[in-house]
Amino acid sequence: MRNALIIICIFLPILGGIRLLLFPPETERARRIRCEVNVCVTSALVLLLILGGTVEPYTVFSFTRGFRIMFHLDGLGMLYAGMVASMWPFVTLYAYEYMDHAEHKTAFFSFYTMTYGVTLGVCFAGNILTLYVFYEMLSLVTIPLVCHYQDPDSMYAGRVYAGYVVGGAAAALIPVMMTTMYETSAFVRGGHSFDVLPENFKLLIFLTGFFGFGVKAAVIPFHSWLPTASVAPTPVTALLHAVAVVNSGVFAIMRLTWYVFSPDSLTGTWAHTIALAASFMTLLLAAGKALRERHVKRRLAYSTVSNLSYMLYGVMLLTPEGFRAGMSHMLFHGIIKMSLFLCIGAFMHQSGKSYVYEVNGAGKKMPLIFTFYTLGALSLTGIPLLCGFISKWNLLSAGASVGTVFAYIGEACLVGAAFFCGIYTLTVTVRGFFPSKGSDQWKNTDLCDPGWRMLLPIGVFTAANVLFGIFPGPVMGFLERIVEGTL
Repeated sequence: MRNALIIICIFLPILGGIRLLLFPPETERARRIRCEVNVCVTSALVLLLILGGTVEPYTVFSFTRGFRIMFHLDGLGMLYAGMVASMWPFVTLYAYEYMDHAEHKTAFFSFYTMTYGVTLGVCFAGNILTLYVFYEMLSLVTIPLVCHYQDPDSMYAGRVYAGYVVGGAAAALIPVMMTTMYETSAFVRGGHSFDVLPENFKLLIFLTGFFGFGVKAAVIPFHSWLPTASVAPTPVTALLHAVAVVNSGVFAIMRLTWYVFSPDSLTGTWAHTIALAASFMTLLLAAGKALRERHVKRRLAYSTVSNLSYMLYGVMLLTPEGFRAGMSHMLFHGIIKMSLFLCIGAFMHQSGKSYVYEVNGAGKKMPLIFTFYTLGALSLTGIPLLCGFISKWNLLSAGASVGTVFAYIGEACLVGAAFFCGIYTLTVTVRGFFPSKGSDQWKNTDLCDPGWRMLLPIGVFTAANVLFGIFPGPVMGFLERIVEGTL
């Protein structure tokens, strides 16, 4: 029964999105109801599935040399699926108001709903081949969302995005094929040895997978698609930059490192050194790029590039503490960045402006939005009593416990990136609430906070930010069980 529920959770939104595209409803209200019901029912089923505990791997289709399409539910899948299921209904609600006056809304919500189901396919994949299939389906179904406005900037962004993800797919296919040929089992905590492969060849395969999947995780130099894709509607960029696409890259690397290859066999190798160095170099360099960026959404996009490599840094420490820290940052960064993107999207929607200097004085007219934004910015910087502090502290603690030169370099990069983060996020707050004399361009305008459909999701994510910052115990206990392999 629970095996069938996994299939239902994946294909209910996919088929619902296809139906919406092929047989659009006659009224906008009917489209909204159909879309929201589909998403909410799927989320309820996913949460019910998670509450029921793990599901053992099972095969739905098998073909030559052990290549199988398999699904399962373990602790890591629960974490990612829980994030997706909790966030998608709220962002869909936000999208109704944001897209009120947009064109091609039926196509938008069709692909938006399909993306939900495909992302769940990544969450519930039982082996590397199945993960790869849904991972690449995710690329295809999100290209129309990036190109939604169909203007020159959007079409260019779609081409750049497609070029990067196709290239990443080609690289990632190599470890998928090689590991599937020599090991037909499902994901296993602790990975497989692959003793039949020469040592350096095995490490090269791993590194190819790290950078192949790392394209969606925006590892430098394969990161430029992410800021470019910020031309998409904000509900798309929020999910691309906080949950679906970018976290699918991190999630795939977690699976590759801890459930396909063995962390013990990677520790201290040249491949380990390269992957770890790529992670901490990305998180610092991208934070520097965010500091120089003047477009508010692209600034947050560069911030996402940086924070994705916070997660990869934790994972590539190849210690249980690092793995737990990486997972905690994946969860908490998703909450924070979702709030920040939705706040900036609300400002852009209400004002029609999109640059940092155009924020001057807007906080006085949009007090709720800029208060929520400020709490998110403080959390992302790592201020205590907010959830960003918990994950960044865990990352620093995990790096210190390793005690190697590369780990200490990574620690220094983490601190430097956090310092940059405080500057590039909080300058927006300062400009919003405390503009310099004569620069308040919103003083005599009717700019105001948006309606409840935009405010409610932002308020929910802000509340989660504060709640997990004050009471992180249950979440960290859950992550500890994943690390221990009891989930």
